[in-house]
Amino acid sequence: MMSSSSHPPGLPTDLTGRVIFVSGGGSAGPGWSIGRASCVTYARLGAKVCVVDRDPASAEETTRLILEEGGIAKTFVGDVSEQDQVKRLFNEARQQLGPIDVLHHNVGIGKVGGPMETSAEDFDHIHKVNVASLLLAAHEVLPEMLTRGKGNIIAISSVAGMRYLGYPHLAYSVTKAANTQFIRMIAQQYADKGIRANTVVPGLIDTPRIANTVAKMFSENGLDEARVARDRQVPMGRSGTAWEVAHACAFLVSDAASYITGTELVVDGGITGKYV
Repeated sequence: MMSSSSHPPGLPTDLTGRVIFVSGGGSAGPGWSIGRASCVTYARLGAKVCVVDRDPASAEETTRLILEEGGIAKTFVGDVSEQDQVKRLFNEARQQLGPIDVLHHNVGIGKVGGPMETSAEDFDHIHKVNVASLLLAAHEVLPEMLTRGKGNIIAISSVAGMRYLGYPHLAYSVTKAANTQFIRMIAQQYADKGIRANTVVPGLIDTPRIANTVAKMFSENGLDEARVARDRQVPMGRSGTAWEVAHACAFLVSDAASYITGTELVVDGGITGKYV
């Protein structure tokens, strides 16, 4: 008869005491962005959340939602694509909440258009925000993670970095593909140092950003029609929610994913399989 000590453990998703730095913890508009839903999810699992965004009101709204539920969160305002501001943000976060256990990099801007519609200046700016910002964040967290012998990095990419989804989005797609490869390289280089790094790859997710930027590529007749058009693309017949992406992130940063590094968790309702 097996003793109770030989039973496999339950799903270890508790994040109590961990400090999670979420770049892009606000929202592009009212409602639930991936960053905001991730912050709230981490806090519900016990983490101390650094809510980082360049929009102070949006970041503060995320923090308020966490505090109202009894969670722990602090707001930090700055531009994560600017080196001096990144250093300040991480220093403030450490001073107020402690050493960073998890970096959740949730930053992405884009401009609709292909090569002829994308200027060199646009491309450079989008690369700076989407990719160089990840390098700056890595410069801040990797030394302390190496010293402590543990750490976890999550980057939010996009299926646009894997497939053409029916409209040109060159700079966004290329930079999101770069995020994925960046994380793969971190994972390989530091796998034996106690550091895990993975990418979460959302598909068509219904967030405030869609209303502001992407919907017009699907329909000129309003957001509701655009949502219907997007839903038709997905094998599951609907767009995903920010919460579904946030839950995937929470799994990857938890001990439930302790043997997972250097991979991509695709959260897309099957759409990348459709476009193989």
